[in-house]
This record gives sequence, structure tokens and C-alpha cells, in this order.
Amino acid sequence: MNAFRRPLAACLAAAAAFATVAVPSHAADAWPTKPVRLVVAFPAGAPGDIISRLMQPALQKALGQPVVVDNKPGAGGNIGMQEVARATDGHTVLVGPDTMLTINPHLYRKLAIRPMEDLVPVTQLASFSQELVCFPGAGIKTLPELLAAAKAKPMSYASGGPGVPGHMAMEMLLADAGVQMQHVPYRGPSPAMQDVMGGMVPCGFLASPTVGPIIRDGKLVPIAVSGSKRLGSQPSVPTVAQAGVQGYDASFAEMMAMPRATPPAVVARLQAEVAKALSAPELRERLATMDLEVVANTPEEAARRLRTEHQRWGQVAARVQLQLD
Repeated sequence: MNAFRRPLAACLAAAAAFATVAVPSHAADAWPTKPVRLVVAFPAGAPGDIISRLMQPALQKALGQPVVVDNKPGAGGNIGMQEVARATDGHTVLVGPDTMLTINPHLYRKLAIRPMEDLVPVTQLASFSQELVCFPGAGIKTLPELLAAAKAKPMSYASGGPGVPGHMAMEMLLADAGVQMQHVPYRGPSPAMQDVMGGMVPCGFLASPTVGPIIRDGKLVPIAVSGSKRLGSQPSVPTVAQAGVQGYDASFAEMMAMPRATPPAVVARLQAEVAKALSAPELRERLATMDLEVVANTPEEAARRLRTEHQRWGQVAARVQLQLD
């Protein structure tokens, strides 16, 4: 099966051009001239939504224009991503997980846009992990117990949607462990979490900032986290690798992007203001309580990571033979 929509070399070449177009710096002097719209491609409560709303006041003050957070969820972020890629007003910004650019092109053959070519990264806002959790009534407390249960009888798991971080993290885990489970996708991590809490689905791989407070209330059982290190708020919960699947690492980042035609000076201006907003100690501390680690890197650094992750997840999608249309 061909999991790639177009040759990888073409995508990488286009992504490499992100930082090469020279535009006079005065292009940013008058920007913005009207409200800036942050199109969050996932529902309220998702990590990107949380970050956007927390930095909204500081951005408004710095930019001198209203900053509007507009949730456009659906199709693994494709709905919001396509709207931003087609925008021509110069004031429409995409916010969501990097999987929209690094994973979706490999999963959706009928995408109306070419994410790696039609969008330019502004910055990675923050890195985060997914967390594997179970309904307390399922009686599962460890990853080996979950994998053994899934081998013994058919089981399902929830994620925030097709192709989102939790879905990919779980499919990679199942492939590594040689186990099968039925995927139950939702429109975002919050509704998925509600059904796992209610026992409609026994387990879920969901964004740690979403499930963390519920775990602390004892309403979900934490099994493992997807990244390479444990969460600061839950140091007793092992990583997937520590729980027995050696070499496993699925880390993700919330990112910000704009249409490809956006002048680089405008992209740089927005990145600088976002970095300032995220540097506020009280905001960083609040995000840290939700296991969101501020990155705020440059457009060039964000582009390099996107290229690496695009290639890595393409290999994963091919290995697990995952195609969504």
C-alpha cells in the first residue's frame, strides 16, 4: 500500500523553502490592520485551544488588534487546516497539533490542500504527550495487563479522532506489541474522555493536558504516557517504553501556521509576539501544571522539526497500513 500522497522528496523540498523567501521587513510594520483570527482545528478543551485562550490577552495587547479564537474541529484537524490554507486576508492563523502537517498527508489521499506546501509554520507553541488511560471498572492498571486483556478478547480504545496524536500513538503501540484493538474515534479528546470515564469504551489514548485533572480526581486510571519522559504532574506513571515496549516514543507539539503566501516578516513578527506571551512566568507555570512544555521556537526551527516528523510518521503509517480515505 502506498501511504504517501506525493513523493516525499517533493514535500521535503517545499518544506525547506519555508525560510528562504526574502520579503522586506517593512511588510510587518503595518501588520495587523484588523482582528487576527486563531483558527483552532480542534474543539474547546484541546491543548491548542487552552494555549490560544491563555495567550490571547497578551497577544491582543502586543498586536493592538483583537485576537479571536475560533474553533473549527473535524476530520483530524483537516477542516480548520484547509480553511486557513485557503485564507487570503493575511490575518488568519492555524493552531493545532503538528500531526495535521506531519501525519494527515499520509492518511488522507483526498486532501483538498497540500499541508507541507500550502502552509508555513510560525512556531511550535508547546510539546505534550498522549496518555493511555482506562475506566476504573475495567480492572486494568498496567500496560502489560491491558495488552494481555486485548489478546484474550476483543477490546476497543478511544481517541480524539482519526489521525490525531492519540490514534497514531496507539496504532504504533499496538503494532510494536503485536496486539489488535478496535479504534473508536471522537470529535476531540474531551468527548472521548467522557465516554471512557463512563465505561462506554474501556480505554483511551488522549492528550495528557485533557485527562490529567480527571486522573487526579480518581475517575480514570493512568496506564502510560507516550513521550520519552514522565509527566511532571504524574511522576509515578511510566512511559510506554518503561512499561515494557522498548524504544517507543510518540511526542507531539501544538503548533501555529499561516498560509504559504504570508510574508516572512509577518510570520516573524507573529512568532516574536507569541514567544513573548509564552515567556510570562505565570503562563508557563499554568501550562506546566497541564503538562504542556513551552517551546516557542523560530519558524526555521519549527520547519525542520516538521520535516523530520513528516518522514517519521509516514514510515509509521506505511508500517501499520493505515489509510483513512
